[in-house]
Amino acid sequence: MTDPADPEDLTRQMAQLARGFFVPHDLDRTLRGVTAAAVASVSGADSAGILVIESKKTFASHAGTSELPEQLDGIQEKLGEGPCVEAALNAMVVRSDDFRTEPRWPNFARAAVDAGVHSSMSFQLYTQRDSMGALNLFSFTPNGFGVEDEAIAEALAAHAAMALSAARHHEQFRSALASRDIIGQAKGMIMERFAVDAVRAFEMLAKLSQDSNTSLTVVAEKLVALGPERRS
Repeated sequence: MTDPADPEDLTRQMAQLARGFFVPHDLDRTLRGVTAAAVASVSGADSAGILVIESKKTFASHAGTSELPEQLDGIQEKLGEGPCVEAALNAMVVRSDDFRTEPRWPNFARAAVDAGVHSSMSFQLYTQRDSMGALNLFSFTPNGFGVEDEAIAEALAAHAAMALSAARHHEQFRSALASRDIIGQAKGMIMERFAVDAVRAFEMLAKLSQDSNTSLTVVAEKLVALGPERRS
């Protein structure tokens, strides 16, 4: 945690972070860069993490700068309430200035105070059909975040959201390439084994997929795993 920089320095820092986030690397490293930047850039933040909720019921805590975010995410999953859940599912920004007097999530508020956390800010990062996420900042002091802190964190969350989107698309692209490659290998094996052209080989793969009610990629993986036909 550092003191906020002056506006010009902060603008340059945010620009550097944005450029860094878009370097194509794995998603975990991206998320850790986001949370580390949050603690470094927001004066009231003692810890930060990212909560991802899949299908509104499966919780996953990522890139915590300490063990605290994962602990609090687990409590929210168990209780079904809390600021991080509220931000991920329903609101762009959720802020609590003092959990000792927080009426919205009384059970979580008591647990947060017991864990030493007295205030928090949560920012929705993205919402998709089956996946929601929030960047969450926690402070050990009541009223730990000021108006300027919220503005800085919200700007950082916007960069984080774009970085997450880019990373997710990158992973999807790599997965699609891997699927294409394995299907290509299976198709080549069929072409050689049965002396058919590429179109007919793909049709045969598709028919196997349809008849077995199995995805085309899985069928291709099984065929490749079997290896080429052994000839006597």
